[in-house]
Amino acid sequence: MNKYIKKLFSPLSINELEIPNRIVMAPMTRSKSPNSTPGEDVALYYKRRAENGVGLIITEGTTVDTPNSSDDINIPSFHGEKPLAGWKNVVENVHEVGGLIFPQIWHQGTLRRAETTWNSDFPSWGPSGLGLVDKKVSEPMTLDEIEASIDAFVKAIYSAKELGFDGAEIHGAHGYLLDQFFWEGTNVRNDDWGGISIDERTKFSTEIVKRSRLEVGNDFPIIFRFSQWKQQDFSHKMAKTPDELGKFLMNLSIAGVDCFHCSQRRFWNNEFEGSELNLAGWTKKLTKKPSITVGSIGLTEDFIETFKGKESKPTDISGLLERLYEDEYDFVAIGRALISNPDWVSLVKNEEYDKIKIFTPKDLESLI
Repeated sequence: MNKYIKKLFSPLSINELEIPNRIVMAPMTRSKSPNSTPGEDVALYYKRRAENGVGLIITEGTTVDTPNSSDDINIPSFHGEKPLAGWKNVVENVHEVGGLIFPQIWHQGTLRRAETTWNSDFPSWGPSGLGLVDKKVSEPMTLDEIEASIDAFVKAIYSAKELGFDGAEIHGAHGYLLDQFFWEGTNVRNDDWGGISIDERTKFSTEIVKRSRLEVGNDFPIIFRFSQWKQQDFSHKMAKTPDELGKFLMNLSIAGVDCFHCSQRRFWNNEFEGSELNLAGWTKKLTKKPSITVGSIGLTEDFIETFKGKESKPTDISGLLERLYEDEYDFVAIGRALISNPDWVSLVKNEEYDKIKIFTPKDLESLI
């Protein structure tokens, strides 16, 4: 085992939780949970990744208890007797083989396609009711709606602890509800929930983290996922300088985030001119907390090409491992490569790269 692989399979803690290696399963929506309830097939899907050595599984996004958090009845929810019982079964299956698992807690905001839902008469929520810059989807959230959505996140994170999950991840990325509060294009409020600067616009998320901490205590690990890019604008940078990024992250860090999951479309891209650090590298440097890098790891194409029906071939990960070895970031999150290869971790550990299968969109049709 060379020094790079050895580092990949070395333990590291998030809060007080020791992760046996640096490999994280990235959250990926699968829409395989009828009536928003994860079944036995979902439990076995995650179990297969755990028994093949994934250090930490982060589930697909699972939605909070508001009537407009989701637009797909097959996306799992994180409230209600049957969905929570389904998630408890998932946890038990993963723990049975020695795995660790966090749910990703999610609200779609105004990216919810109201016309496709089972409750289409209920308006979507967003800080200013905007889906795209200057495109009105609904009325701005009222103060009561803001409080209700915060409470729903806190309730979900508390439920994660009660169900036996090892921690929880809050989805603050990709243009969904929390990210809509961060982004000046979708948050034009002039009250305490808005603001001119990005650090002012963190209040919604910091309140979720702070209130969750009061419910679950200091030793329950909380990861926060964020991105510069938005589904509404792939090239957007909400933090245009390291100083802006630092102020944004520090508010969340002080609120109680233990680890940051830094989403890029391509992990190898440098975040700011004049530095070779990627987003996870800058995040670790600025917060002194563990960071997770993610974005087309181990594959030739990014996820946008998947939506266009393109396959993605396995690619060399030596650059990824070199940067991990140099402590630019602490964990690496694997997405589509783990969909087509439940045994990806085992193959990498044994350096059997020739056995890693091509990812094709057809792999999304079932839970391999």
